[in-house]
Amino acid sequence: MEKREKFTSRMGFVMACIGSAIGLGNIWMFPYRLGAYGGAAFLIPYFLFVLILGTTGLITEFAFGRAFGGGSMTGISEVFRERTWKGGKIVGMLPAIGLLGIFMFYNVVVGWILKYLVMSGTGKLAKVDKNTYFTEFAGSAASIPWDAVAIFLTVLVICAGVVKGIERISKIIMPALFLIFIVLIFQSLSLPGAMEGVKFLLQPKWEYLLKADTWVMALGQAFFTVSINGCGMVVYGSYLKKEYDIPHLAVSTAVLDTLAAVLASFVIMPAVFAFGLDAKSGPPLLFMTMPIIFEKMPGGTILAVIFFISLLCAAISSSINMLEGVVEAILSHSKLTRKKAVIFVGVVTFVLSVPLNLSMTTFDQFTNLITVVISPLMALLVLIVFYYLHDGEKALAAINEGAGKPLGKRFLAFAKYVFVIVTILVVILGIVYGGIG
Repeated sequence: MEKREKFTSRMGFVMACIGSAIGLGNIWMFPYRLGAYGGAAFLIPYFLFVLILGTTGLITEFAFGRAFGGGSMTGISEVFRERTWKGGKIVGMLPAIGLLGIFMFYNVVVGWILKYLVMSGTGKLAKVDKNTYFTEFAGSAASIPWDAVAIFLTVLVICAGVVKGIERISKIIMPALFLIFIVLIFQSLSLPGAMEGVKFLLQPKWEYLLKADTWVMALGQAFFTVSINGCGMVVYGSYLKKEYDIPHLAVSTAVLDTLAAVLASFVIMPAVFAFGLDAKSGPPLLFMTMPIIFEKMPGGTILAVIFFISLLCAAISSSINMLEGVVEAILSHSKLTRKKAVIFVGVVTFVLSVPLNLSMTTFDQFTNLITVVISPLMALLVLIVFYYLHDGEKALAAINEGAGKPLGKRFLAFAKYVFVIVTILVVILGIVYGGIG
């Protein structure tokens, strides 16, 4: 097994974590939900859930990784050994398998972003019908090469390791992402009619706080936005030095992730309303609505390129965490070198994701299975292992190591009982609603 690296700075760790957390959900889902579920009123349950539940999830996964000096497979295997149970490695591999599933479908979307970035830069995007083109491209063999390029880019970063790869690239692309968002916000708000989009986002509709759907969608957005899946953040936590303050790092990650989501909202929705288009969510917003907007805007070609670069920054930074989570599980329990493990996972991912490229029905069904059921169940697995099977007091001690303001038994009780129940609720609500993340 190769020597385990550590993040060299707190900033490097936070940049890597917000890179993982700031994903496409911040950009194609949050802006729509903010407007559709009460405007500024939606922010009340959302902020509440992020600060209480999101940070609790991050604290747990960071501490679990650091306490056992490895990813979920290492930690779960060790706890099973403590209890003289068999099957620890098998159970421990489940979160990594779940994360591999996310990596598979996520890179299909990263491939779409790369395709649209190139088309924007060459001017070809302006010459096609935006709605028809995306419908024909997504779910076809034409998307396969772009998926391969997306995987290859992530493989390059992970091959370089934690410090020279993940930490270095995160310090570059995360500040770049925020800078691009700010530039695009000024451009978006300068458009005639943009204030209607601002009203859509911020005009409070207090009656929505009395609707269950508002709270359910806020819960789902908050839970999934910080990448709580029982593996990726656990692995990043395992690269933390003992003197680093986990609660503080968790809060920083959650706050910056929320800031990114709000900024993305002001990039997109004012422009959507300025041109009288329908506010949508998901891929249609990014690959149909936004290209139409850029075609109508002055300097639209350049702005489209900048926009898709920002999407690429957000997507690749999340993809990096996914691949590292899977690779770490292999490195911790094999004699493979990092490069061989990374290439192996990259090839397997590409082969398994071919069906996802060829059929949007298959893509949607697979994505829903992973995000609605598998991911929250894997997060629940880590919670149970850490707080129940390992020991709550030991878990709290691991969390407080290096903490400036140690958390007390109230936090432990909240994490052990309330947060575990909420995680179960997320799974149930996801199934009932067909997805809330």
